[in-house]
Amino acid sequence: MNRRDFIKMTGALAGAGMLGSLPLSALAKGATRFKFDSYISDTAGPSRLDSWFLSELEKRAAGDVNIRRFWSASLNRVGEHLAAVRDNTSEMSLISPGYYQSELPVTRGLEWYYRLERADALQQVCRDVYQEFAPLREEWERRHRSKVMYWTNWNYAPLITRKPIRSLEDLKGMRIRGYGVSTDVIEGLGATAVPVAAPEVYTSLERGVLDGVYGFDYITAVSYKLHEIAPYMTDIGDGPHAPSATIMNLNFWNSMPENLQRICDEIVEEIYAGQYRTIMDAANREYVKRALDEGAKFHIWTDEQKQAARDIVQPNQTNKWIDRVAKPARIDGEAMQGLIEAAINKHGSSGNLARPEEIALGV
Repeated sequence: MNRRDFIKMTGALAGAGMLGSLPLSALAKGATRFKFDSYISDTAGPSRLDSWFLSELEKRAAGDVNIRRFWSASLNRVGEHLAAVRDNTSEMSLISPGYYQSELPVTRGLEWYYRLERADALQQVCRDVYQEFAPLREEWERRHRSKVMYWTNWNYAPLITRKPIRSLEDLKGMRIRGYGVSTDVIEGLGATAVPVAAPEVYTSLERGVLDGVYGFDYITAVSYKLHEIAPYMTDIGDGPHAPSATIMNLNFWNSMPENLQRICDEIVEEIYAGQYRTIMDAANREYVKRALDEGAKFHIWTDEQKQAARDIVQPNQTNKWIDRVAKPARIDGEAMQGLIEAAINKHGSSGNLARPEEIALGV
């Protein structure tokens, strides 16, 4: 229905006294409807990008699309979202591969630390590898019947501790909460990785069960007020945290009108052209101010300390994925990592999303 006919119908219904009994979405009879379903809250870091995409799609479609948003696992539970999109019970969702280790072995080849410096560059790297490495596309498009709309990530994950960590030696023997591949970093640097569910981290710090937290993205950490107990936030040179993907059911995508597909593609191009960086930079600055006001203390390791940590973690972490995940799954891990390295060389120097520590210290 075009805009003129919509206005005419609205006027007719109002004159007949029927407008108040119908939801506005029902009036847009020809609108494409779908559900966006996320396991995280609408205030979490990646949600800010997803919210912008959805709002821009609605605005630019001018009534041709109707989107229902379900945040904080209000429609599907954590760990169910990949299957929900695959089976088209939810048309669109954010997927963090750490929750789907057996279902996404190829995608897990994108999870590593100490190979790249900037989160906005990681987004570009993931995009290139998705386009160039057929097994990665097939994992999403054939196995899970999903289209990756755009790659995203969880920004940065400082080392958050109860006491200052000025060197590798200070980490020895500490009990640090870890998540996914972040445990490789913790254990490689001499600390003990302790699995603790996110909602229990604050009390675990408070009771002394944990000495610190790693693999917990910065915005979420401040939202959880972890800095009240563990005020020291340290950049240990690890780079960006947790690549993720926002996906749509492939059959649903193929059924969408061409004008909506075109609008989606335009918005995605803007995301990769800098909108992700703009959104996350604003969020980081907002949360740095909050953290500083509430007593957080920021520190950055020297280049020499960062390099020492990098030498411990890489290439051991990448080789671990090749040997333990890729080879058993018959994935050409060396070929994928070669494409990743080429993409890092291409995009690494163009990333400039500031880390929270840099913002706080004015670096």
